[in-house]
Amino acid sequence: MLCNAGPHTQPFDEQHFCPTVAIVVGGTFQYRSQNSREFMTPGSILLGSAGQWFECGHEHGTGDRCLSFAYTPEFFEHLTADSGARGALSGFKTLRLPPVRPLSPLIARASAGLAESSDTPWEEISIQLAAAALQLDRGLPPGSVHAQPGAMTRVTRIVRMIECHPDGSYNLGILAQQARLSPYHFLRTFQSLTGVTPHQYLLRVRLRQAAIRLTNEARRILDIALDCGFGDISNFNRTFRAEFGLSPRRYRRHTQKRARTI
Repeated sequence: MLCNAGPHTQPFDEQHFCPTVAIVVGGTFQYRSQNSREFMTPGSILLGSAGQWFECGHEHGTGDRCLSFAYTPEFFEHLTADSGARGALSGFKTLRLPPVRPLSPLIARASAGLAESSDTPWEEISIQLAAAALQLDRGLPPGSVHAQPGAMTRVTRIVRMIECHPDGSYNLGILAQQARLSPYHFLRTFQSLTGVTPHQYLLRVRLRQAAIRLTNEARRILDIALDCGFGDISNFNRTFRAEFGLSPRRYRRHTQKRARTI
């Protein structure tokens, strides 16, 4: 959300038609609703409840930039219960969360995603951000909900499935459904079990498979990338270099040369 309003712009009434959580990426503004007002700064989180009227003012500067996530009321209600913040079913208690340490990794990850052309796991980020916002809004420590019985076994099956078929068409909703868990509980259990998110895990499985095939096969790099589940060769080249420190072409030459000298 890009706003060019300034000190001479007259504020006007707006309404959140669905639950909203927004990261202030740049600029400052005043966020007002009913009898409350908050000063929004970069790194803070704007909270909006469904049906809530509000206005934004820019009395002291021009423009701001926010990354906004909107949720259907039904999905948000399930997420509220899953995250342990049951008292927030009617909406958020506050208008703003300040730039606090528990939110810093998520905010940095989401902000970095704005600069990437593709492959940013927005679904994962949206669920993690909303759950953390709900918990902090209710005074709960983020991630304070315990895993459901049997969740580890179900997630383990998903891990094995990805390992056997890394080129499959997966997203968070599909994987959670196959594990018979809510997206929030699946994401939280998966990360607790493996140390990474489903997106990060799947990406690294595909990269490892591609690295093995680059060493053992003479096929074109493009064909190997597509076979391993990458639909964009530029994204493959970028993520491969970030993971292994070499481009796919240089990695192939290096590993094949090393194999010949052994």
